[in-house]
Amino acid sequence: MQWLNTIVDELIHRHPDGEIVVSSGVSPSGTYHLGTLREVLTAEIIAVEVRRRGRDARHIHVCDDLDVFRKVPVDVDPNFEQYLGMPLCDVPSPDGKAVSYADYFVQALVDAAKEMNLSMEVVRAHEKYRSGYFVPVIETALDNIEEIRNVLEQVSGRKLEAQWSPIQVIEGGRLKNRKFKSINLDTKTVIYSSVEGEDQEVSYADGNVKLSWRIDWPARWSLLGVDAEPFGRDHATKGGSYDTGKEIASQVFGVQAPYPIPYEFINKTGETKKMSKSKGDVITAAQLLELMPVEILWFFILRSAPEKMLYFDEQESLIKLFDEFAALLSKPDKTKDEAQLVELCLHGVERPTASNIPFTHLVASYQASLKDAEKTVDVIMRTEHKETAEKDKETLIRELKFIDTWLQKKAPEEIKFELQSSVDVDSFTDEQKQFLLDLAAAISDAPEDADGAWFHQAVYQFKEKTDLEPKELFTTIYQALIGKDSGPRAGWFLSLLPRDWLIARLRFEK
Repeated sequence: MQWLNTIVDELIHRHPDGEIVVSSGVSPSGTYHLGTLREVLTAEIIAVEVRRRGRDARHIHVCDDLDVFRKVPVDVDPNFEQYLGMPLCDVPSPDGKAVSYADYFVQALVDAAKEMNLSMEVVRAHEKYRSGYFVPVIETALDNIEEIRNVLEQVSGRKLEAQWSPIQVIEGGRLKNRKFKSINLDTKTVIYSSVEGEDQEVSYADGNVKLSWRIDWPARWSLLGVDAEPFGRDHATKGGSYDTGKEIASQVFGVQAPYPIPYEFINKTGETKKMSKSKGDVITAAQLLELMPVEILWFFILRSAPEKMLYFDEQESLIKLFDEFAALLSKPDKTKDEAQLVELCLHGVERPTASNIPFTHLVASYQASLKDAEKTVDVIMRTEHKETAEKDKETLIRELKFIDTWLQKKAPEEIKFELQSSVDVDSFTDEQKQFLLDLAAAISDAPEDADGAWFHQAVYQFKEKTDLEPKELFTTIYQALIGKDSGPRAGWFLSLLPRDWLIARLRFEK
């Protein structure tokens, strides 16, 4: 956890007294997904660690719902093109139920935050602008237009157009970039030039004027007193929005920019581009929490520094996460960093949901037990994991709920199986039938505590006694039991099944 300790050490050094404010922020233009969660969870865990050290800390999440609606995501009705250009807070909800388009999508984050026991405070930008909260910074910005222009040109290295404006105005219900001309502090209005070149007057105290992004960000730091903020690496490029924001914060608003925490994106395994809200190729927060307990999601995010690119998929990556976290959880001699990681992953978690039984073992056991959780525990009690099953039965039951959802929604076909209710005897050759009968006879003499190794050897002994190839021995067993050519490790799988049922099936009596 060196990355986290370095950040928190620096924050406490910079701010030896008072509350430390950590901010995250997202435009609710589409579904909140795993990439979004990296920013939110990074900010949250910094606040958690600050509090662990005895200091006050607050995590503010700014929902930038006054941002413009730029593109209709693939999972939203194409007819929503009619709302392009409007503030997200004024676009109707896609389901017709939420207050707005923005609320529809941010609610998913709010729901996930409750499930994850996050302490973040959600701030909606449109409420702040429309309540007059931004009035002081709008006035300061418009009083320092030349300083802002100089910063943007010098730091970003690009020349601004003559028509550049530090503000956007709502005109006809849509956000427009218009040339600023003058401000009236008494009436709280600005004069701007319309597209036809005519002077127009609009109030900046009721949300009809919004600072442009590169000014809005440092203005927000000033108003909210932000001390640290994670943000995507695209904002951290040389001359990018953090660099310009840092100078505007200092030269215009008179505050220190927050401690920067750039983070890399999270890609789906095998893909080179980040997840996209508009394209719909995302793994949502709600989907994640259906497939894995909160502590394992924390583990995925926290074990790597923010600047490391992460990859995730709901199959191989998820399986490894369960097993790796369970192994860490049960490790008796954890290092200081490992102990801190476990403690942070489990903060707010009443009961961990990760047993020290391999995920694939649980998956096969659950399916072999006809997806009955209690029977699955009984099956595992007959394996080398008996002690764990006895000690952590309730943990197992909770974990099996996630496995059940995973099998329904995301498990690869090759890992899924069901015991066949019947078998077509005529689909087997005479050699296969005889092999199965002989195997049944061998199993009927098996010791009561026969394990996977015993069953594997029982199968393998027939390689010299039959014309079937060794591979065919196992294929024949899988076809008789689950109707597939392959399946879980055969010896171990056979050891899980009820002995009487197995013998009867091998004799074609079931």
